[in-house]
Amino acid sequence: MIAEGGLAALWFAAALAALQLAMAAIGIPKNRDDVMAAVRPIALVQGLLALVAMGCLIAVFLRSDTSVLLVAENSHSAKPWLYKFAGAWGNHEGSMLLWVTILGLAGAMVALLERRLPKATLTATLGAQASIALGFYAFLLFASNPFARLDPAPIDGNGLNPLLQDTGLAFHPPTLYIGYVGLSVAFSFAVGALVTRDVGPAFARAMRPWILGAWIFLTLGITAGSYWAYYELGWGGWWFWDPVENASLMPWLAATALLHSVTVLATRDGLRAWTVMLAVVAFSMSMIGTFLVRSGILTSVHAFAVDPTRGAFILVLLAIYIGGALALFGLRVGTVRAGNTFDPISREGALVANNLLLTVILALVLIGTLYPIVAAGFGVQLSVGPPFFDKTIGPIALILAAIMAAGPLLRWRRDDGKALIGRMFVPVAIAAVILLLFAVFGGGIGILPLAGLSLSAGLAAASVAPLWKRNLRRTPLFIYGMVVAHLGIAVSLAGMASDSAFTKEKLVAAKIGEPYKVGPYAVTLNGIAPRVGPNWSALEAQLSVRRGVGAAMILRPQSRFFSDPVTVTSESAIATRLDGQLYTVLGQPDEAGRWQLRLWWKPFVTFIWLGGALIALGGALSLLGRWSRERRPERALI
Repeated sequence: MIAEGGLAALWFAAALAALQLAMAAIGIPKNRDDVMAAVRPIALVQGLLALVAMGCLIAVFLRSDTSVLLVAENSHSAKPWLYKFAGAWGNHEGSMLLWVTILGLAGAMVALLERRLPKATLTATLGAQASIALGFYAFLLFASNPFARLDPAPIDGNGLNPLLQDTGLAFHPPTLYIGYVGLSVAFSFAVGALVTRDVGPAFARAMRPWILGAWIFLTLGITAGSYWAYYELGWGGWWFWDPVENASLMPWLAATALLHSVTVLATRDGLRAWTVMLAVVAFSMSMIGTFLVRSGILTSVHAFAVDPTRGAFILVLLAIYIGGALALFGLRVGTVRAGNTFDPISREGALVANNLLLTVILALVLIGTLYPIVAAGFGVQLSVGPPFFDKTIGPIALILAAIMAAGPLLRWRRDDGKALIGRMFVPVAIAAVILLLFAVFGGGIGILPLAGLSLSAGLAAASVAPLWKRNLRRTPLFIYGMVVAHLGIAVSLAGMASDSAFTKEKLVAAKIGEPYKVGPYAVTLNGIAPRVGPNWSALEAQLSVRRGVGAAMILRPQSRFFSDPVTVTSESAIATRLDGQLYTVLGQPDEAGRWQLRLWWKPFVTFIWLGGALIALGGALSLLGRWSRERRPERALI
């Protein structure tokens, strides 16, 4: 009965979403306060019902109830409980239910917490959120029912994809989905403001926490997903420009541009039309990502292999939501005032330049991701991979980093170019020194890694420049957030450039007891032994790793065999030190009794993920600082 309870909760939630949309559509034109007042409690109950449905799905997975088709296809009684729990969303239907649950809870939180917007604008926002939820409820109920029964029930399930049997599954998808759904809330705010012709600073201040929260979770999700793929897939790379990786990157790029734009609107009453359009674009990117992952048109380790009918359903929703929003924008853009103006040499000007470059990068990623799909539709098979993205996006990203360094040092509205040059002297000098050192002693590294290393040093110095000559105890928390986030960009850029410039790779046919050199390490294969896990068996190598004259450490990479479903995976073993990682992967034996080993020495590669954590931390500090500042007037009235 748990599955039937979950399905009933979904139907009731869908009915309430339809009622919520109808009440908003009736109450706003007629200015009926009583009707608009009913929208809030409906949104709250709808969110709770979605949460009940998700709880029921998790329950049937934990119970290994194979009479539920989704459990039979994606779980097994021998799985550890964590993989049963997280496996509830490690599939198409479950992931969509998680999406809808977060969507419903987000609408409930807007209804519960938002008190700054006029009633009509808030009602229109909740109506827009209900329309999004209604489409996805329909998708679940009519095309992707997560509670479908199987009769007769099999004795046991098929098991979860072994690549997903990792703690990353419990963290990576939920954080990404919270980010995606946060962008849906920003979209709903933009639609609500257009409906009521209320695009202004108050609307931006109400929307900004949701954008910032979405951006934080997207950053965490992408960072965690990058590291998960890095150690789990055993190919030694942190980003492969996989189409589904791009599907998560595109909303982040749009959200970053939107975050800058909404800050200008909230604090300086500028970029009104920019903010509304970017809110539509950001949610469009999350919808396109959803379509790519679930349409069946991509072949990727990340993608859900489903029939094209479901992809067509999502494509229709994409056309309705985004097409409708763009039509509304076209009809109402004439009512959106331009806002305050500013000079090109100003902080607003730097943010606009930032947004333009982010938009160009977004367009390149979108084209590179979709072009092979479109070409395949015309019978032409081609691939767009790292060389295209690196050569086109790399230089633009470096220009973006340079503007990012200058932006926080500019004044609002208007500034003097000569004064900016004086403020930039120290960061530019540091970048020049690093450039010279690596050009002379770097061993002939490429132009892009060289530029990345020097720019990262200059950006790091410029990031902390806003704290110069300040009383640090009285500096607002959101200023610290900006500093930490920009510093995180510099740290990640340094890690990416170091990985590209200095990584050493060696593929060896290893004999027992013979040392092999990679970077500063000597790696010796001591032996191979069988191992048995909770639902797998493995051949495990014991590697003795020595650096210089220091003590040896032991690494144990594995080649694992899973029986449900039948899969062989490579489990890497990684030694992490302050200056980088030694990454080892065990391959197959040859006829001479040697074992294939892949060895990488990756200097400072951990800076990539450390930088991602700093970026998210900076966002969290900014969110906390803004929340604290906005609550001060409320405290003063108590």
